[in-house]
Amino acid sequence: MPAQRKIIHIDMDAFFASVEQRDDPALRGRPVAVGSPRERGVVAAASYEARKFGVRSAMPSVTAQRRCPELIFVPPRFDVYREVSRGIRAIFLDYTPLVEPLSLDEAYLDVTENLKAIASATRIAEDIRARIRETTGLTASAGVSYNKFLAKLASDHRKPDGLFVVTPQMGPTFVADLPVGRFHGVGPATTKKMNALGIETGRDLREKSLDFLQRNFGKSGAFYFGIARGVDERPVRPDRIRKSIGAEVTFARDLFSYEEARAALAPIVARVWSHCRAATSGRTVTLKVKYADFRQITRRSTAAAPFASAAELERAALALMRPLFPSPAGVRLLGVSLSSLGPAERPSDPQLALAV
Repeated sequence: MPAQRKIIHIDMDAFFASVEQRDDPALRGRPVAVGSPRERGVVAAASYEARKFGVRSAMPSVTAQRRCPELIFVPPRFDVYREVSRGIRAIFLDYTPLVEPLSLDEAYLDVTENLKAIASATRIAEDIRARIRETTGLTASAGVSYNKFLAKLASDHRKPDGLFVVTPQMGPTFVADLPVGRFHGVGPATTKKMNALGIETGRDLREKSLDFLQRNFGKSGAFYFGIARGVDERPVRPDRIRKSIGAEVTFARDLFSYEEARAALAPIVARVWSHCRAATSGRTVTLKVKYADFRQITRRSTAAAPFASAAELERAALALMRPLFPSPAGVRLLGVSLSSLGPAERPSDPQLALAV
């Protein structure tokens, strides 16, 4: 019988905003938003002081300012965030080669067999959190459990600067008491559909048969059936190949002009670029547009070489968006994704920067 897995999920606390507060003492203890204060700007990240007012990432800047008049906006510094992330990743690799990064600020670690021969996954999580604080001045929350799904739920349980363990004995009960909207892998649309089917909590989900879940949720049905019982067999994949990186925003007010859409697109592109790993980019950009009547279109172009900067990616996305305006129908959602991922390299011939 295989050994019980020991999985840790590490999640940095308000990562972008915390880096800004660390580097500028005047921002400490104050509500901070990383992003643009422009009318069509979007919050990329919010400090915990700002979150107390209901400020959240992906929120329109005008809404954030209305909720928190004292909110301080700072422009993002993605090069700094990536550098800090590389240092944190190096700490992880001191304990195990089985590290699966999800973004700049979170990762799964499988420490069942680890490089320091430490039997306790909880102790490893404590060591890692202490080293992150010592070397970066930042705090991280950690979840420890026997699978990825529960470890991620656990890391969110005592944020910020917390550690929570879900043991095999606790797993099924822990899941049963949570609303399905808290489950990683169950997005807003699926939550709404589950609620309409009478599924509000993990306990409700567990009462549904595998056949019922597959009929209503297709291939995801088996996954939902498992997690309702605290079961998740997905391994930690250090060599996991991402097919795409994307972000999108639904706007509180429909956009009609190109100028509005251009201002709204910039922070979306910035979010996509922030999720690229240090040496990863992509050659294909896809623009997603959803109109007020819920009609949806996509436009795509592929460059000769991976994009080398957020500015290059933004120019490509804008080239796709420009022909769509002026638009008689209001735009309620914009999204940008980057695919054909590979090493980031700047083309030697600038004329090859974009081959549509």
